[in-house]
Amino acid sequence: MLDFLSDPVHQTASLRERGHRPWPLPRKPCLLGQTWRHLLFAHWAVEPRVLGPLVRPPVALDTFEGRAWIGVTPFVLTGLRPSVAPPLPGVSSFPELNVRTYVTFGGKPGIWFFSLDAASRLAVAAARRFYRLPYFLADMASARRDGLVEYRSARVDTRGREARFTGRYRPVGLPGAAMPGSLEYFLAERYCLYTVDAAGKPFRADIHHPPWPLQAAEAEIDLNTMAPRGVELPDAEPLLHYAARQDVLIWSLTGVAASETVRGRA
Repeated sequence: MLDFLSDPVHQTASLRERGHRPWPLPRKPCLLGQTWRHLLFAHWAVEPRVLGPLVRPPVALDTFEGRAWIGVTPFVLTGLRPSVAPPLPGVSSFPELNVRTYVTFGGKPGIWFFSLDAASRLAVAAARRFYRLPYFLADMASARRDGLVEYRSARVDTRGREARFTGRYRPVGLPGAAMPGSLEYFLAERYCLYTVDAAGKPFRADIHHPPWPLQAAEAEIDLNTMAPRGVELPDAEPLLHYAARQDVLIWSLTGVAASETVRGRA
């Protein structure tokens, strides 16, 4: 109950911290507030030639020192709400798991989602309609035991292929913000998402949050078939980071023009 009441306060308070942003906040009000808890960033380096064809032009794959990255990100979402209303009991909290890579368009780096699995039928339907994102309903559970986050997800949505994740993870270091120019900054500090409609028109949704409080992490991943079709994750151990909490505001999806460029900082 305490989280239910405090999440909107923390989400709104995040607007006070904006000097880290690479571009100003949108002038219009945000659409959604949500809080992400007990999040794992598991990242694998992948050849750009593998991921590039999966990103729809005119949005372009973004790379760090010549390497593309794919992330599998399980977490628990709480405090989901329209920006002008409190969370609704029974529908505002659920596990979610995203599979993502990193892209850029019009001078603004962002996130490209290959899939987003959630344990909420309402959230899946709303995100598909209003954000044009590949959300899928999944049977999911997350629990904390002895300092570990135990997480499982099995997609049940027939609009997507079978995809499962089972594992355990925990932080092993102190939280801290990523340094600009570092790989961690490249992976985490993204302030918009992109999608492209059937006609090839690009859309962007701006995002705001404080700098990520990243911690080094360790994980035991028993099963992971979340990668998009045609992508085989390397055998190498993933780069792992943990975040206990992130408060997020999300703006509506807006069509963007190729001529748009970044205009200064917040």
